[in-house]
Amino acid sequence: MGKTPVRLKAVVYTLSPFQQKIMSGLWKDLPQKIHQKVSENWISATLLLTPIIATYTYAQNYKEKEKLAHRY
Repeated sequence: MGKTPVRLKAVVYTLSPFQQKIMSGLWKDLPQKIHQKVSENWISATLLLTPIIATYTYAQNYKEKEKLAHRY
């Protein structure tokens, strides 16, 4: 009539503090990976960065001209 409780075993996954090599593959050959990504996508990177850099340069130039305008 009554149900008897059944003990369940829990599985616990932990990392050993002496051997944590989870992200070692991320840092392996990092310069080569960055070079490969840039060389594959240089057109997209150029199209993204050119307007940002041009706008920043224009704003800095305008600000500097505005500072020096009263000298003339």
